[in-house]
Amino acid sequence: MTEAAQAIGVKRRGRGKGRAFGVFEWLLAIRYLRARRREGFISVIAGFSFLGIMLGVATLIIVMSVMNGFRTELLGRILGLNGHMFVRGVTSYVTDFDTISANIEKIPGVVSAMPMVEGQVMASSRGNAQGALVRGVHGKDLKRLSVVSDHLTAGTLDGFDAGDAVAVGSRLAKNLGLTVGDNITLLSPRGAITPFGTAPRVKAYRIAAIFEIGMSEYDSSFIFMPLPEAQDYFRTGQGVTALEVKVKDPDAVNALVQPVAGMAGSCCDVVTWQETNRSFFSALQVERNVMFLILTLILIVAALNIVSGLIMLVKDKGRDIAVLRTMGATRGSVMRVFFISGAAIGVVGTLAGFSLGTIFCLNIETLRQFLSHITGTELFSPEIYFLSHMPAEIDVGEVVAVVGMALFLSFAATLYPAWRAASLDPVEALRYE
Repeated sequence: MTEAAQAIGVKRRGRGKGRAFGVFEWLLAIRYLRARRREGFISVIAGFSFLGIMLGVATLIIVMSVMNGFRTELLGRILGLNGHMFVRGVTSYVTDFDTISANIEKIPGVVSAMPMVEGQVMASSRGNAQGALVRGVHGKDLKRLSVVSDHLTAGTLDGFDAGDAVAVGSRLAKNLGLTVGDNITLLSPRGAITPFGTAPRVKAYRIAAIFEIGMSEYDSSFIFMPLPEAQDYFRTGQGVTALEVKVKDPDAVNALVQPVAGMAGSCCDVVTWQETNRSFFSALQVERNVMFLILTLILIVAALNIVSGLIMLVKDKGRDIAVLRTMGATRGSVMRVFFISGAAIGVVGTLAGFSLGTIFCLNIETLRQFLSHITGTELFSPEIYFLSHMPAEIDVGEVVAVVGMALFLSFAATLYPAWRAASLDPVEALRYE
């Protein structure tokens, strides 16, 4: 007895007429997917289609999650250290900064307004030297800066305002060969004016604390200094270079520009984080969109494999289709059989890709360390990628979109071969049998 005849027997026993996707269609579709030896090539195509869908879905989930993790980590560290907007003097330093900061903090939606003095220096010790950025802040403000105070690797911030101690980044301390208690020498071009020109200002400071933010650019260049000492070192008098303002919702920072500018007065200018980092985050967004489009091609190729595999299956099963039609199977029933055969590959491949991608994202840092250990190379260099570990943040909406797109392509790929099978003329198929 042929497969078609056996399936018709199942149809008569297992379901009534008019019921879509019944036992008859399911059993016959599953039997067609389990290709026999002479149909092995069709089974190979189905296997490659499954792998293509699985790898496409998994790769999309992994890449989009890593891109999301990059953006979140970079945004959190950049804004955690730099604030959400800066109030700077238009022509000179901001002098009445205590009153201005108190008024700004009264604005609803503003968390803090921190006065600071900022300047570039050359940091040196034991024959080593490199450029650094000094920020002078109050000790209480530095303790509120959780991205620094919560990530101290050595030393303490207690008594920060009392002396001439500084807090430095871990990579800067490592590059200069320094630790807590050692002296670091800072050289600034803003020195005393002499008859022979401006003399550089050189002074040594004791390292009171070492912090590690986790972003190599900051850990290798930032130095925090007591505000009065920074005013004296950079010769700003009783003024500061800027007020660093933090708000509750960084994405809605533009709505607070006018209120903050009104409290600061006409002598000050307000700049938001979106203006200072616009090109950087725009580049991340463009790269993310392009990667999504490129990786979507994997799913399209896998869907085309489903089309080719089903078309070959239809040609191979032409005699069975003719027998089914002559024994009472409708065109819709035949179409559903081949639709299930193709859709099953897409559904199972999508679920496998979803599982693989999710497991990979949840353990991505462990896998990176394992691969680095096996290969003996650093796969994620902090000097290149700014972060000390590989981040991954799974966005539920994006995962649903990827899974939905994969299922849509899989279902769409089955329509034409299923229609070809349903349109097969039984007389022509059996003429030479």
